[in-house]
Amino acid sequence: MSLALRVGIDVGGTNTDAVVLDDDDRVLAAAKRPTSPDVTEGLRAALDAVLAELPEPGLEKRVKRVMLGTTHATNAILERRALGRVAVLRLGAPATTSVPPLSEWPDDLRDTVAAGTAIVRGGYFVDGREIAPLDVDAVRRFVAATPADAIAVTGVFSPASADQENRVAEVIRAEIGDVPVSLSHEIGSLGLLERENATVLNAALYGVARDVTAALREALAARGLDVETYFAQNDGTLMAVDYAARYPVLTIGSGPANSLRGAAYLSGVTDAIVADVGGTSTDLGVLAGGFPRESAAAVEIGGVATNFRMPDILSIALGGGTIVGAEPRSVGYRIGTEALVFGGSTPTMTDAAVAAGRGDVGIHPVPGEWRERLARAVRRADEAVADAVDRVTLGRVDRPLVAVGGGAFLLAAEVPGVCEVIRPAHAEVANAVGAAIALAGGRFETIVSASGGGSSRATLIDNAKEEAAARAVAAGADPASVQIVELSEIPLSYLPEPAVRLHVKAAGPLARQAG
Repeated sequence: MSLALRVGIDVGGTNTDAVVLDDDDRVLAAAKRPTSPDVTEGLRAALDAVLAELPEPGLEKRVKRVMLGTTHATNAILERRALGRVAVLRLGAPATTSVPPLSEWPDDLRDTVAAGTAIVRGGYFVDGREIAPLDVDAVRRFVAATPADAIAVTGVFSPASADQENRVAEVIRAEIGDVPVSLSHEIGSLGLLERENATVLNAALYGVARDVTAALREALAARGLDVETYFAQNDGTLMAVDYAARYPVLTIGSGPANSLRGAAYLSGVTDAIVADVGGTSTDLGVLAGGFPRESAAAVEIGGVATNFRMPDILSIALGGGTIVGAEPRSVGYRIGTEALVFGGSTPTMTDAAVAAGRGDVGIHPVPGEWRERLARAVRRADEAVADAVDRVTLGRVDRPLVAVGGGAFLLAAEVPGVCEVIRPAHAEVANAVGAAIALAGGRFETIVSASGGGSSRATLIDNAKEEAAARAVAAGADPASVQIVELSEIPLSYLPEPAVRLHVKAAGPLARQAG
């Protein structure tokens, strides 16, 4: 057995899962505990439980790394809770004044987050020419007159040229010191309003990231664990704590990404459909080369449209706790007391699957008077799954379906639209496994000229690769092992000169540790 161990934890809506892996990626222990209303207590309970499951006393002292996928950031936005006040600064006058920052936000979220907004002269055209010189004096006046917990800076077409955003960060530090600053070119993609929204949410989440990091470190210290901690990103890769503190919004969507990465590892399949069946819903996604297929559409979070990269996930209201006849309601983490097979009085999809012979859970038989009704629920569920698979496969029927999650037994042995159904070992904690085995990753997006095709173009692409690799290293990757895992060029229309949007993703393993 390798000396160094690591713990993967994933906080879901119903359960918090935890696993312990060794350096050879073997699962030594696994545990599942209900997610608590405040999230943190459920995290601590899962950590305690998985350490208690280790096969030998004292092995917990060999834990060197902990990887966490968490819903803290998502919950904070949805509940309008624990968010910081943000000074929102746009570099875009006179071109963008007709649509003020946050104008499409829900009123309650805008009132919670916005400490003040301003649009100052600045920004770029898509080809890198300035719309207007940066108005440094206006920046100074705004930040001096707008007390805030953090500042969000968004420039027009800053992915094409980040000079003005970087200059504003220098001005802020000189004027008011060490206040957290979110720069949009480091967070979002093209599309001013969506990138601005993502940047403001990132700035609002600094306090949440600080609190969850402190809670995790406190929980680890209480158990005598001196470890490195990492957070899962929404693309299935990891980032170190310091990196996560700068970009907490990138933890949103980490749960589905962890499930897909865990499914790829546990099944040994890199191109597949993944169905993660939880207590409340089933999330379907697509594995492409071992990583989640990403959504091409804007992602809405708490009523706000954003454009950072997220897994392409289709969710349906089918889970182990789904109440038969009252869809889409679910008993959630109360399934252990409310389902018929656990002695409760509420018919759930877990009861339906047990009655259909698909699972052997619980301590009570399904009452005979419920069987016909439960059989109808199974048929409806199978139809819903088949329809969802058809929607995510886009007509391809040559890929397998990997069934994971605590409710994976709900799925039929054969599903239309896939070549086979794979049920790997430890499927019930695939999301925690995905966090534990994830690589560290980084991304970079910019705009490059498509004309000429000469050495200058090649140099720009090489520079983009180097920047993506540098971001992966900053996130915690071993510099000697970082690889470019994705490079895409998307032509941009209606420009005086041909240009493409260049997106580069780099990833690499964390450095191996001695015990």
